[in-house]
Amino acid sequence: MGFVRQALNCFVDLVALSRTLVANGLRFLALCTKSRPALAAEILFLRKQLAFYQERKTVPRRFDNASRYLLVLLARWFDWRGALVNVKPKTLIAWHRTGFRLFWRWKCRRGRPRIPAELRTLIRQMAQDNISWGEQRIANELLLKLGIQISPRTVRKYMPKHPPGRRHSDQRWLTFLHNHGEAIVACDFLTVVTAPFQWLYVFVIMDLGTRKLLHIHVTDHPTANWTLQQLREAIPSDHLYQYLLHDRDNIFSADLDASMKRFGLRVLKTPYRSPMANSICERVIGSLRRECLDFLIPLTKAHLLRVVQEWSTYYNTARPHMSLGPGIPGPPDALPVTIREHRHQLPTKLVVSARPFLGGLHHDYWLEPVSA
Repeated sequence: MGFVRQALNCFVDLVALSRTLVANGLRFLALCTKSRPALAAEILFLRKQLAFYQERKTVPRRFDNASRYLLVLLARWFDWRGALVNVKPKTLIAWHRTGFRLFWRWKCRRGRPRIPAELRTLIRQMAQDNISWGEQRIANELLLKLGIQISPRTVRKYMPKHPPGRRHSDQRWLTFLHNHGEAIVACDFLTVVTAPFQWLYVFVIMDLGTRKLLHIHVTDHPTANWTLQQLREAIPSDHLYQYLLHDRDNIFSADLDASMKRFGLRVLKTPYRSPMANSICERVIGSLRRECLDFLIPLTKAHLLRVVQEWSTYYNTARPHMSLGPGIPGPPDALPVTIREHRHQLPTKLVVSARPFLGGLHHDYWLEPVSA
């Protein structure tokens, strides 16, 4: 809607400019038919009136675009410095420069036509999906595999601009986590206040590759030995993990990191005050709060443990995750279900069943045959 209004305003201005120029052109042709003495007398007559107008100190009305263009054209026929009254000389010169720029923009508007929109979209997508590719590599890829001949300079023109301070070939931290997620185990603590105002600590351990919660437990006094024991219970002896990601809390002591190193895991510590370095685990903790802990008040430690373990079961086996495509970390054998031909119709011989979690706060749905 804004584009249509802008185009309509430009059209109206163009019509007004053309009408003014035509009217003044006809007036100029009429003046050319007059004799020189009559024309000089008329000019002197107009200048006298303009002098009285200037003496009264009356603020003149602002010039429109048509008047500015006309004054610039008329200034080419005589010495305008003595006749200019309403504006300063530098203003008239600025009008002339603006018109010159518009003229050259119009003259240079023609050139090679833009490449098709789908090809521009393809170039941006290839640059985003392959962070180490430059314009020459993308041009070669298009030429050899798709049969599209395009200049590398043209490819560079349509490539997305990378943020300042970061090279185009650098990958984001989130990209690094996606590339190495299957080999990383992340863990973190969150605090919960019970009904009698007791502070409890929930320890979460997860697999970054599958988003599966490997272990979740509750304690009222976390220590390094307790944390080490939870890690031993969560990670099997025949594991294929290579890294353990955690923050720089004092609970993760040097002895704990040394034990994990002997267990076959290299410890990765996040920078100070950088929760985004462990963003996926922080996201899980946020989901635990929003989907579970914000809707209840734990009474005791045992009550909180039962609640978070039930939510962990729901999280691993029934909750869809957008980051997985969508998908479920530990889906049952019947999932995912094949998309049906009529996507908006329920099957006739199957019925939708539901199982509540957390007292009906969440439900798990599935299809089963209709009972006879």
